[in-house]
Amino acid sequence: MLNSKHLAKLIIVLLTAQISFAQLGFSHEIGVIAGPVAFKSDFGLRSEFETNAGNTGFGIGIVHYINFAYQADCNCYTTDNYFNDHFKLRTEISYNKTKLEHFGEFVDPSRTGVGAQQLRGHKGEANNFDIGMQIEYFPLSIRSFQAFSYKLAPFVSFGAHYVSFNPEVSSTFTPPPGTNTFYSPWFVTPDSEPIDVSGGNTWSVVTSIGARYKLTTSSDLMIDLRGQYYFNDLVDGLDHELVYNKNDDWLVWLNFGYIYYLD
Repeated sequence: MLNSKHLAKLIIVLLTAQISFAQLGFSHEIGVIAGPVAFKSDFGLRSEFETNAGNTGFGIGIVHYINFAYQADCNCYTTDNYFNDHFKLRTEISYNKTKLEHFGEFVDPSRTGVGAQQLRGHKGEANNFDIGMQIEYFPLSIRSFQAFSYKLAPFVSFGAHYVSFNPEVSSTFTPPPGTNTFYSPWFVTPDSEPIDVSGGNTWSVVTSIGARYKLTTSSDLMIDLRGQYYFNDLVDGLDHELVYNKNDDWLVWLNFGYIYYLD
């Protein structure tokens, strides 16, 4: 569950930053994003195409931008310097959800052993709530883009998000007496607890590449391919001790968005 104290502190920091920039007179943009998510977790082998293609979900979010190139209080451009003309600050609140199951060779129908049945029966769901900031860099002039000198403006971004994760786990496998419900090799010691759905909070790093398309003087369309790495391996509710899949969870998210210029 989301730690209310941590969330409150983070919201205060973000609001303080936004208010500080607003007092400087920079203009604002707001938008919505949505698109498919490919979740990379301990379900299946990460190197197998079936796992990468099968464990997909959906994400949606609200984004806010500080546009340093335009001065809202005077309806004019800001001081002409490189930073103002090539960077924007993005704040985001988003949610993503992915159904998870095991794919690949270990659950092939030809395998009839207990281990294969345990894996086939194991289902999960990743549920993640994000709040954070990214700095976006536009190689081309933001001013020229706003003036319709060109319709397409590529960008790259980097930032950090605070994440509240609340995974779900279930199984359709009915274990024989003395057998685990979940995959037995994960329980390498008597006190192993590879399945954990208590949820929690973690930080993540976010990087993306994308582009804006100038729709009107006050609106853009956006496409954004994101990679997000969580500093936790329980985001999917599974953290086993085997030599494979020991990396922390991460995802790839293809966003489509609509951005509206408020000032």
